Amino acid sequence: MQVSSNQLSPFGDFAVIDDQWLDDSPKEECGVIGIFAPNEDVARMTFFGLYALQHRGQEAAGMAVADGQTMSIYKGVGLVSHVFTPAAMADLKGHYAIGHTRYSTTGSSSLRNAQPFMIETIHGPLALAHNGNLINSMELRNELMEQGVGFSSSSDTEVMTMMLARNAEGTWEERIKHAMKKWVGAYSLVILTRDCVYAVRDPWGFRPLCIGLLPGGGHAVASEVGALQTLGCEAIRDVKPGEVVSLSNSALKVMQAIPPVLPSSMCVFEHIYFARPDQTWDGINVHHVRQRLGEELAREVGSGLGNEYADVVIPVPDSSVPAAIGFSHVSGIPYNDGFIKNRYVGRTFIEPTDSLRKRGVALKFNVINENVRDKRVVMIDDSIVRGNTTGPLIKLLKNAGAKEVHVAITCPPIAHPCFMGVDMGRHDGLIAHKRTVEEIREYVGADSLYYLSIDGMMRALKRKGGFCQACFTGQYPIPVDLSNVKTGFERVTK
Repeated sequence: MQVSSNQLSPFGDFAVIDDQWLDDSPKEECGVIGIFAPNEDVARMTFFGLYALQHRGQEAAGMAVADGQTMSIYKGVGLVSHVFTPAAMADLKGHYAIGHTRYSTTGSSSLRNAQPFMIETIHGPLALAHNGNLINSMELRNELMEQGVGFSSSSDTEVMTMMLARNAEGTWEERIKHAMKKWVGAYSLVILTRDCVYAVRDPWGFRPLCIGLLPGGGHAVASEVGALQTLGCEAIRDVKPGEVVSLSNSALKVMQAIPPVLPSSMCVFEHIYFARPDQTWDGINVHHVRQRLGEELAREVGSGLGNEYADVVIPVPDSSVPAAIGFSHVSGIPYNDGFIKNRYVGRTFIEPTDSLRKRGVALKFNVINENVRDKRVVMIDDSIVRGNTTGPLIKLLKNAGAKEVHVAITCPPIAHPCFMGVDMGRHDGLIAHKRTVEEIREYVGADSLYYLSIDGMMRALKRKGGFCQACFTGQYPIPVDLSNVKTGFERVTK
C-alpha cells in the first residue's frame, strides 16, 4: 500500500477561510467517480472525470487506484488541477480507481477529512468515497469506539469505511449489504478493493449516481452524466436506490441489497442548483427543468411584472441562466446579461481586509452597466439561503443605475436545514426561517420579491412526487434530530 498527500497550498501556510460572504447558495458536499478500465491509464481517466465534477466541490480532491494486488492513494486540499500534478500521479497505476472532489461543511476544511478514505483490512486494502450524509453517524461512531476502533477524522465516510472493515464475514458484496442495513441517510458511494469497484446508493435515492460503458471496455460510475461523457462513456442507467453494482469485468454485476423506499426522495436541489445543466437524472434533463422553473415562476408572478412594469430580465449566473430565459419567454420581458461572474473566486486562502470583505460580492460579480442603467430589472436567482448575497447584488445593480430591482427566486423559501448532505446551516442561519417574504424583501432591499411555489416547482419537474422537499416544508423523509446537523457532528469530533 502506498500513501501520499498534498498538505500545503501554493500559498504556503495561510488558512482556508469560509467563503459564505461571497456566495449564498446551498453547498453540495461532493462528487464521486469510479472506473474499471482494463488496459487504460485509469488514474488519468479519473483525473478528467473529477475535473468534470469540480463544480460539486472545490476544497479537496483525491483518488485511489488498485492493480488487482496493491492499492495507492493520493489526495490534497485544493482544486483537482492543483492537487494532481504529473509527479503526484506517476505512481497511481492500475485498472480500478475511485475519486472524490469535496466541499466541506463549516469548520471541517482539513486534509484529514479529504477523501477517499483508505485502510488495510484482513480482506485486503479498502478505499471509500461518499456523497451524502448519514444522520445516525454519531451513534455508529460511538458504537465502533466502544469496540476499540479509533478515528483519524471527523467524517462519517470514515465511519462507513470502518464498519465495512470490521465485518469479517462473507464477500465484499455481503459486507456492504450488511452495513447498508445499519446506515440511515443519504449516500452514493464508490468503494474500491484490490480487484473491484462497487457503486452503492441509499434506498431513498437522495443523491445521484450514474453508470456508463467505456468505449475501450469496462465501466464507469459518477455523480453526473457529464463526467461519464468526458470519458467517452455511453450512459447506461442510474444506480437504483438500494443497489450495489460491481465493476470488475466486461459485465456489470447488480445486487438489490436492500429494498428501495417508496416514494423516492431525490434531492430537488440537484435540478435547481447543483448539477451541471447537461445532467439527466431519472430521465429528467436539468437544463430543461431550470428553464421550466423560470416559466412557472413567470406564470405565478403574472401581470405584476409585465412589460409595463419591467424592462429587462437578468440571471445571477450560472445556474439561473436557463430560468431567466424561461421567465423572459413567458413574461415577454426582454432577456439580457446583467452580471459577469468571476469563476475563479471560490474558497480563498488569503483573509481579506474588512473593507474588501464588505465588497465581497463585488469580487465575484461585476455589472454590465449599459444593460441595466435606467431600467427596471427583474433579477432571477436559484435560492436565498442566508440572505448575505442578494442584498449586495441588488446594491450593485442600483449603483450601476438600475431604477428598480425586482427579485424572483426559482424555488420556495428555504426555511429548514438539510440533514442529507447539503450544507445549508442551522435553522437560525436561514433567513426564511425567521422572516416573512415581505420582511426578506425589506432586508435585501428589493423593490419586490417573489418565490416559486412548491406546486410550481413540481410542475417544472413534471412529477407529482419522488423528491425531498424538507428544506421547504420541514417534513423529512427520515425522522431527524432537529438539534443536530452534519456540522454538529464535525464540530464535536474535530
